[in-house]
Amino acid sequence: MQYITIKEGVASLIDRGELTANKKLPTERALAEQFQTTRVTLREALTTLEAEGKIHREDRRGWFVSPPSMIYDPTSTNNFNVMASKCGFVPSSKLIQAKQVGASQEVAELLNVPVDTQVYRIDRLRMLDDRPVVVTFNYVIMENFPGLLEHDIESSLTDVYRDQYQKPYAKTHFQIKTSSLLGETAQLLRASTGSPAMLVQRVNYCAEGVLLDCDIEFWRPHAIKIESTASVITTTKNN
Repeated sequence: MQYITIKEGVASLIDRGELTANKKLPTERALAEQFQTTRVTLREALTTLEAEGKIHREDRRGWFVSPPSMIYDPTSTNNFNVMASKCGFVPSSKLIQAKQVGASQEVAELLNVPVDTQVYRIDRLRMLDDRPVVVTFNYVIMENFPGLLEHDIESSLTDVYRDQYQKPYAKTHFQIKTSSLLGETAQLLRASTGSPAMLVQRVNYCAEGVLLDCDIEFWRPHAIKIESTASVITTTKNN
């Protein structure tokens, strides 16, 4: 198929370093002329490369070569700042809003509380080297953290939980699946509405097994690589 040939051609330019990380690709019109193809076929090739994480699209700006991904270990309780720093990135965050809301059906199920239970909702935009990569929606059980919104919650809830309430994360349940970016979430991430997203849902517990909060994260897929190490425990049978 022609789109595969085009995809491999663009991927080769990236692999050879002719198109470097964060570099903007030529316009779709120019690429279509270069590969002597239609815009429809070209878009199919570019969309495939986007699914593989090699390139990404920024709304109204065009296609860009993706920079290296951040390693995301789902078995770790490390926060965003620690994971990013370990991978050599400079992390930063922007608080979008923090308020008290009634739990939706989805949030109530994650937190194991009745629908409309009052919880804290904290929305933040996370960045790597000033590139927006993820929007996070944290929903916090209020009785565990009275006065939470009076603290500096822009950078790390993990640190506030540990330092102000002596309730560090000890266990996390993950669910990871594909999704898409819509509305304000897409705008914050400089993505077109309908762009692919990696959806990460986490339910977090303290050492005593008390459920603390849940967070729903919408990632630009090129920004993270899920990676973990599993140990196999072997047992010896007695005859």
